[in-house]
Amino acid sequence: MEYNVGKPDFNILRLGHIEYLVTDLARARDFYVDVIGLFETERDDDHVYLRAIEDREHHSVVLTRSAAPGVGHFSFRVSCEEDLDRLARKFNDLGCPIRWLAPGEERGQGRALRVQDPLGFQVEYYASMDQAPWMLQQYHLHRHGCPTRLDHLNVLVPDAQKGFDWYTRELGFYCSEYTQSAPPEDKVYGGWLYRKATIHDIAVMTGKGPTVHHAGFSVLEPMGIIRACDALAAAGYADNIERGPARHGISNALFVYVRDPDGNRFELYTGDYLTVDRDQVPKRWELDDPRRQSLWGSPPPRRWFEESMAVMSLETGEPMPTAAPLSRAIPNYVD
Repeated sequence: MEYNVGKPDFNILRLGHIEYLVTDLARARDFYVDVIGLFETERDDDHVYLRAIEDREHHSVVLTRSAAPGVGHFSFRVSCEEDLDRLARKFNDLGCPIRWLAPGEERGQGRALRVQDPLGFQVEYYASMDQAPWMLQQYHLHRHGCPTRLDHLNVLVPDAQKGFDWYTRELGFYCSEYTQSAPPEDKVYGGWLYRKATIHDIAVMTGKGPTVHHAGFSVLEPMGIIRACDALAAAGYADNIERGPARHGISNALFVYVRDPDGNRFELYTGDYLTVDRDQVPKRWELDDPRRQSLWGSPPPRRWFEESMAVMSLETGEPMPTAAPLSRAIPNYVD
């Protein structure tokens, strides 16, 4: 596939953090810290700020008290403060709702721009964040799966081709892998898109949207997946293991998908590859090839395809309305 990578006047570096909405903040904190193995940086009455063992910034996950679960916002780090102003001009020209956050309004974070992007997601852009103690070699404090970083997001939109074009042409993302229908339609149904040097910071998929399917956390090595599953089962969360362990065709990653006590979904994964050479040709997957989902392992359950996380409106704070996909879906699930 030939595609156009835009050359915007701003520089997005990587995925930054995700905000999970949770109904019981104490329960969610204990789940992500004591069972999954993230580290608490700070908390207040309505938020808990978490980070993984490679993180040097204040947080990569925010747990926010809410009446219903879902995703409040997700963020990307940019290279400098001037990039925020350039992004603001872009979104103003597009007529998108925007809001500036003052330094510290989100704990530990500098000035930030929050927008409702053309796909319907509440996205935050920031250039600086307070430093936090680096846990990489604090081996005596590591537990269970030891998530190393927030690696990527997978989002669903009714028209994945539109989402693909937005991220590549307008925001300057590169593509590592994609699924595409055969001619004459010849349409992108999913794209794995990156700014950092791994296969994706965000994957844009065809589905009911705008919604977030999952956030993905990297772990150090394959046994981290098994240790995480053991910890979940021992803590009474065996039924929260939704899919896997198994290996994806796309990304080559060994994975397990987990639902938190509120039903928010995340993935623990390891074994993907570098994408340092920006001129590499993206790998194409046939839409009907089941190996793209599972190179090996049991097929996903139906809910893995049919359930995703609501995203909030920047203007109202309520869940964004969703629309059905414009194209067919090719599930490979079991009941």
